[in-house]
Amino acid sequence: MMSQIGLIDIGGTTIKFAVWDGKELVAHTAKKTPKTLAEFYDVLTEEVTTMKANYPIEGVGISSPGAVNKKTGVIEGASALPYIHNFKIQPELEKRFGLKVSIENDANCAALAELADGAGQGADSLVFLVIGTGVGGSVIVNHQIWHGAHLFGGEFGYTLSSDQNTLSELGTSVSVAKRYNEKRHTKKTGKEVFDLADAGDREAQTAVDTMYWALAKAIYNLQYSFDPEKVVIGGGVSNNPELIPNVKKNIEKIRRQVKIASIKPDVVACKYTDQANLRGAVVDFEQTYGK
Repeated sequence: MMSQIGLIDIGGTTIKFAVWDGKELVAHTAKKTPKTLAEFYDVLTEEVTTMKANYPIEGVGISSPGAVNKKTGVIEGASALPYIHNFKIQPELEKRFGLKVSIENDANCAALAELADGAGQGADSLVFLVIGTGVGGSVIVNHQIWHGAHLFGGEFGYTLSSDQNTLSELGTSVSVAKRYNEKRHTKKTGKEVFDLADAGDREAQTAVDTMYWALAKAIYNLQYSFDPEKVVIGGGVSNNPELIPNVKKNIEKIRRQVKIASIKPDVVACKYTDQANLRGAVVDFEQTYGK
């Protein structure tokens, strides 16, 4: 029989739960994220107890914000939930659940989901960019997450897109809106600015073009740094049908400029959206403890 695994996706406002029955995600539930560690333990333990009563789960896979140190069982870094950080939370949860527990960063989980049976299926290596308020992501080499020496592998948003600006400051729809609103003294959303660009607004077009160029430059640099088989883009903006074609068009501009550049990055939109972290937590659990 295939492994059955309890799953938890910790978010700043909602915690999602599900069970992997060996083939698919079932038994979906969600709870409002607690304000304290004691309440957090109570909610998670209650949900896992229910899972154990209904399914023969052999452990629990968790997707979490923060820099997860898999060697120590500590969630380092920072997030909207300060109470989960900087102590050995993994063994504490194992004790409460009475089960094996694996924890991985949420962006890394999403990347593992795409690798398993999403947009990166069949690849051995990929780079995954999550475009939200900022830019995060993940690097996968030989099917394994590259965490980096300081657990900052995949933090592409920190890289410089210009002499003054990071990728997070230039490469998101949030930054598109910010640039436009500062110029025009408006309060448009990113989507509204994209619509204005399509309608011929020059200022909107400049703001949008800046985003595409920043993403294209980042992807070009990542291709020549890690040489992944695929570059997968996730986050809300990945639903925009214009995103991938425009990023590819800008990559071609760079390749024409850098004549020695022979590789054409394979850029695709993600398959998974709201279930990516749960699905990836399955992969992480199986990698941690073996299938």
